[in-house]
Amino acid sequence: MANFLFILGKDDNEAATRCFQFAKIAHTKGHHVDLFFIDGGVMWADRNRDFTCKTATGDAPDDYWPYLLENEVKTGICTPCAKNRNLDEAAFFPNMQLDGGPHLIDMAAEARVFNF
Repeated sequence: MANFLFILGKDDNEAATRCFQFAKIAHTKGHHVDLFFIDGGVMWADRNRDFTCKTATGDAPDDYWPYLLENEVKTGICTPCAKNRNLDEAAFFPNMQLDGGPHLIDMAAEARVFNF
């Protein structure tokens, strides 16, 4: 099976929905999946955020995110991106941890990368 790395760099409902959708598809097919949130995408680390807002196609991040959470898909959160937005780690989901560029590059070197 392949390794996939899904990078979410936007605080955008459609980008998050597609990122989570394709990460779920890859994981259900038995592939190894990692997620990494950078730039505005780190705002999706806040578990108090609304994940139910529908996209133009009628789906929402909440249609896919619970699967990723339940299956403990590792999600790195860019440390400087989160700190500069005053995100509180206490509000992160349990499958998330602060992470940095060196680990992102290491993961990307071994994976097929999708950017959202």
